[in-house]
Amino acid sequence: MGEGENINAEERVVDISLKDLSKQLEEFAKARDWEKFHSPRNLLLAMVGEVGELSEIFQWRGEVDKGLPNWEEADKEHLGEELSDVLLYLIRLADICGIDLGDAASKKIVKNAIKYPPKIL
Repeated sequence: MGEGENINAEERVVDISLKDLSKQLEEFAKARDWEKFHSPRNLLLAMVGEVGELSEIFQWRGEVDKGLPNWEEADKEHLGEELSDVLLYLIRLADICGIDLGDAASKKIVKNAIKYPPKIL
């Protein structure tokens, strides 16, 4: 595979939708007969556990610069994995609760824009 093809593969991953991830998670759970464990409560508690793991990464680092310029690649990869765990549980929780997360997030941004208008300089 050429370098250009690799970039295109990465772009496809970046452009994946919440609905695509939701479908993949549903298929993943069905294939393993895990659906019986995916109650809203269980998914929330699993997500909170993953947020704890995410927090551990930052626990003793103090403030870090945007882009994490002083981090090792292995640390960034670990961070990406933990962020992904939180995101995937959040998507699965929303799906199990019948919430369209993309739509809810878009509506919330609109509400926040009204609640917190930009300061006029």
